[in-house]
Amino acid sequence: MSQKTRILVVGAGPVGLTLSMELAVRGIDVLVVETRARNEAPSIKCNHVSARSMEIFRALGLAGAVRKLGLPEDYQHSISYRTTTVGQELTKIHIPCRRDRFTDKTGPDGNWPTPEPPHRVNQIFLEPALFAHAEAMDRITILSRCEMVDFTQHSDGVTAEIRDHESGEILRVDAAFMVGCDGAKSKVRKAIGAKFEGDAVVQRVQSTLIRAPHLIAAMREEPAWAMFSLNPRRQGNVYAIDGRKLWLVHNYLRLEEEDFDTPDRDGCIRDILGVGKDFAYETVSREDWFGRRLVANKFREGRVFICGDAAHIWVPYAGYGMNAGIADASNLAWLLAAHLQGWAPYSILSAHEAERHPITEQVGRFAMKHAIAMASQRSSVPENIEEASAEGEEARAALGRQAYDLNVQQYACSGLNFGYYYDKSPIIAYDGGVAPEYSMGRYTPSTVPGARLPHVFLEHGRSLYDLLGHGFTLFRLNPHLEVDALTHAAGERTVPLAVHDLPQDIAGSVYEHALVIARSDAHVVWRGNKVPDDPLALIDMLRGAH
Repeated sequence: MSQKTRILVVGAGPVGLTLSMELAVRGIDVLVVETRARNEAPSIKCNHVSARSMEIFRALGLAGAVRKLGLPEDYQHSISYRTTTVGQELTKIHIPCRRDRFTDKTGPDGNWPTPEPPHRVNQIFLEPALFAHAEAMDRITILSRCEMVDFTQHSDGVTAEIRDHESGEILRVDAAFMVGCDGAKSKVRKAIGAKFEGDAVVQRVQSTLIRAPHLIAAMREEPAWAMFSLNPRRQGNVYAIDGRKLWLVHNYLRLEEEDFDTPDRDGCIRDILGVGKDFAYETVSREDWFGRRLVANKFREGRVFICGDAAHIWVPYAGYGMNAGIADASNLAWLLAAHLQGWAPYSILSAHEAERHPITEQVGRFAMKHAIAMASQRSSVPENIEEASAEGEEARAALGRQAYDLNVQQYACSGLNFGYYYDKSPIIAYDGGVAPEYSMGRYTPSTVPGARLPHVFLEHGRSLYDLLGHGFTLFRLNPHLEVDALTHAAGERTVPLAVHDLPQDIAGSVYEHALVIARSDAHVVWRGNKVPDDPLALIDMLRGAH
């Protein structure tokens, strides 16, 4: 049997599904192959959807549905640092429950410049919702229990062999492009000769999913989304999965503990929880993992690309494994669509690696640096941290301050959400402006080409990002400025360019130029105070034809 499609996506996790939906809304037919069964639950992985990912889901019409998933609506999304899960609280990073997400502004991310603040939800709830939405879209076909076993490239496409695990039959698929979103053990990455480079092991974590319906009743403090245990016996973390009875317990192994079975799993869980032998819980699954910092040396070979964990894996701090993959997918989708729709040449596709590879390197290093700092803090917990004395109280206060200062940048990571910029892209018109530096938890809004378009709310609470289409958007801060030459140039090249007036009093002082062009992924690609002398040359640059 044989089948034709425009894009073949290997892997139906959050990254592959996002890529497929981004392509489908642009009118591109997609075939997705996934080795798991249709209703097979994913493993317990990412617990956090970033603001940037939520913005992508908003554009896809999914944000509202995603925000209803996960913990009960009144369960706090805070991060609590304690002596044990049921012990005394040292400090808390306040993140409101989903019911209060848009009204409670008191937390460190309460006033972020976005229409979609982050959302805490485990992948076991997120992925089925993405799957159902994608499966219902007209231009997406998902083949479950199917595996891509081989492929060849030729001048105008890719031919892949897909094996049906149920029937054993081989389906031949002809596609214009193929994208591997098939995880850390990616068959596609290996097939295109891409190799991981970096640090193979940064840390080891003995991780266990447990069912403990009586844990909340045993706590002296209000339950939180994440509860870190800092005591001399054991340091770990407990994530609330359903806010009732399912908990993911991370036990951070010490340097001398080189094997996941070296420390007593049950004993460590009880030390982290702070409970005795009489406390009953059930082990649901073992989810042990290595923290790594690995980035593929290339993200593409001809008409075959890799995204997400297939392209990069690192210590999953700040939740930026899956979220970086979703950003990869959004970036690649508009580039592929631009070419397949006929308004951008094949050469535009080189922008994906030029833009995303440096960012994944930066984020990976941020995560590794933070992992090392956290390990140092865990190894220096005072012996008297649980002591009922003035000295013990002083030790708890000091460690609480240190834990807050170190970790608020991870759990309210505005820099990773909004600060990164593309400074070496072949399809961005740079003007000599320098994008502001950023860290994990700090950034400065800017319209420097390559940076994220600074967000503002318009009249009646509408988001500026709701004006971004599937191509380019020209924001005009001076409504009297003539832009016909630019729109005509875009029309001549059939490049989608919408024009919207943005009042200066709403835009604010960060918008220093009268004209700003942004892409569908909210990155600035050009700015100026008048239409350029050669508008056609600018349009050609933005579409990769220069």
